[in-house]
Amino acid sequence: MFTLIEKKALKSLKSTLLKLNYPIPEEIKLEIPPNPQMGDLSTTISFQLAKKLKKSPMEITENLLKVLEVPEIFSGVKSKGPYINFYVNYESFSKIVLEGIDKNYGELRPLSKKVVLEHTSANPNGPLHIGHVRNAIIGDSLARVLKSAGYNVETQYYVNDMGRQIAMVVWGILNLGKKLKDYGECEKKDHQIGKLYFQVNEKLKENPELKEEINELIRKYEGGKDEKLNATFKIAVDNCLEGMKITMNQLHVHHDNFVWEGKFVRNGAVWEVVEKLKESGHTKTNEVLYLDLEEFGIEKELVLTRSDGTSLYSTRDLAYHLEKSKKGDMVLDILGSDHKLAIDQIKIAMGLLGGKSPEVIFYEFITLPEGSMSTRRGVFISVDDLMDESINRALKEIKSRRSDLTEEESQKIAKEIGIGAIRYYIAKLSPEKHIVFKWDEALSFERGCASIQYAHARACKLIEKSGRIIDRNLKEIKLDKNWVLDDVEIDLIRTLSKFPNVVGESARIRRVHNLAQYAQDLANAFNKFYKSTPVIGSEYEKARLILVDRSKITIRNCLALLGVSAPESM
Repeated sequence: MFTLIEKKALKSLKSTLLKLNYPIPEEIKLEIPPNPQMGDLSTTISFQLAKKLKKSPMEITENLLKVLEVPEIFSGVKSKGPYINFYVNYESFSKIVLEGIDKNYGELRPLSKKVVLEHTSANPNGPLHIGHVRNAIIGDSLARVLKSAGYNVETQYYVNDMGRQIAMVVWGILNLGKKLKDYGECEKKDHQIGKLYFQVNEKLKENPELKEEINELIRKYEGGKDEKLNATFKIAVDNCLEGMKITMNQLHVHHDNFVWEGKFVRNGAVWEVVEKLKESGHTKTNEVLYLDLEEFGIEKELVLTRSDGTSLYSTRDLAYHLEKSKKGDMVLDILGSDHKLAIDQIKIAMGLLGGKSPEVIFYEFITLPEGSMSTRRGVFISVDDLMDESINRALKEIKSRRSDLTEEESQKIAKEIGIGAIRYYIAKLSPEKHIVFKWDEALSFERGCASIQYAHARACKLIEKSGRIIDRNLKEIKLDKNWVLDDVEIDLIRTLSKFPNVVGESARIRRVHNLAQYAQDLANAFNKFYKSTPVIGSEYEKARLILVDRSKITIRNCLALLGVSAPESM
C-alpha cells in the first residue's frame, strides 16, 4: 500500500519537473522521515538537481513547491529546509489500506525467476545442534520471503553421504558389534547415530591406526561396487536424516529436495568437472591434483583429488553447484562465516566451468552463555533439547498467567510460543552479528516474539468478543463515514501500509531481520491502539473492528514469513 503513496509522489514530482523544464533524475530519491511530524514521505530531489541546475537546493525547493500539484491522497506538501515532505490524507488513505488487506496481503506479483536455495545441510552424523539452527532458520525464513516476493523457490538440503564423518559412523556399525537401539532405544535415530559417532571418535583416540580402515571404507564406497557396504552407508544416513527431519518439522523448517553428495560421483559429474578444470589450464599436480588460484589473488589452492585419485568434498561441491546453476536463475547458499575462503575458491572455479557463481549469506555463530560445543567431543546442545527447554519455559509462564486453561490448551500455546521464541530471536538479528542465546530475552512477553503473538491473540479475542462478522468488502466502514482517526489509529494504518514494501525490501537484500523488526513495530502499534482506543461500544465500533481484523491478518502473515505460529489465545 505504501507503494501507492510513492507512485503518487513520484508522478507529481516528475510532472512538476517537466513544467519547470528541469531534468528528471534516473532515480528520484524518496525516504520515510524518522518522525511522522515531518511527513509520511520525503524527497531530497533538490539536492540531486543542485549541481546540474547550478542553483542552491533551497531555491530549487521553492521553485518546485510553487507549481507542484498535490495529489488527492495527500493532505499537503511542506518544505523543511531543502527537503520536500508529503503528508498523507489518512481519512481517504485508511480505506485504501484496509480495503487492500486480505488473506494474501504481503504477496507480491510473480516473477519469472527461479531461486535454488540451499540451507541447513548438516552432516548426518548426529542430531542437529545449536550450531546448525541459525542456518536452518535464516534459510527457511528467506525462502518464505522470496516466495512471497514472487520468486519461484526450490529449497535443497545437501546430504554429505561421502565424507569422513559418515564413514566413521559406518565403521562403528560394522565393527563395534552393537545395534543403533543400543545407543538409546527410546531416543530418536539421529541421537543414536550421534552417540555412535562419539564412541568411534573415542576408539580413534585409543587406536589412531584405525584411521586407515575408515579411509578404505571411503574408497570402497566411492567405487560403488560393494553393494552391502553401499546399503550400510544408506541405512546410516537415512536413519540420521529421519531424526533430523522430525526436528526440522517441529521447528517449521522444510526442504523441497534432499540432494545426496554421492550422486555426483555415481553419475560421473565430478570427473567431468575435473576434466573441464584441467582443460582450463589452471590445474597443477604435486602428489594431488589442485587448482592454482594465485593469479586470481587467492594464495590457497583448491585441491581436486586425493593422492589415491578419489574425489574430495570440494570437487563434489563444484559438481553440485554446477547442477544448481543449470537449474536456477539464482543460486543462493546459507553458510557459516568460516566458509568464506571456500566460497571464494568455488566462485573462481565456477567461472572457469561456465556456471553461475552462488550468492552467499554468511552468518556468525550462535552459542548459549554456557559456551561452545562440538559433536566430535560429544559436547553440544541439540536443537531438540533447545526446543524442549523453550517449550517448558513457555509452559511455566503460561500456567502462571492462565489458570483457566486445560493442560492440552496450555501445551499447545506453550509449543507455539516456545518454537516462535527460537525462530524470532535468531531472525531478528542480521546474520553478520554473533548471537548469544538468552532465554529471558527470547521468551519475553514484553519485547520478544511472545509480545507479537500476544498482539495477534488480543485481536482475535476482541473480534470474538464483539460477536460481529467482519465485512471484507468495507460496507461496514462506509457506514462510519464520519470516522475521525486519532493519532494512534493513523500510526497503526501507516504501519500496516508498509508491509508489502518490507517484504519486497527483505527479498531484495536477502535478509529477514528487517521483517522481524517490522513485526515488532506492528505489534507495538497495535498494542498501543488496543490500550488507548475504545472499540466495542464506541461511536466507530464497526470501522475500528475492521482495523483490528486487518491488523490481525497482517501480524499473522508477517509471522508466517518468519516461520512463527500466530496463536488465537494466549
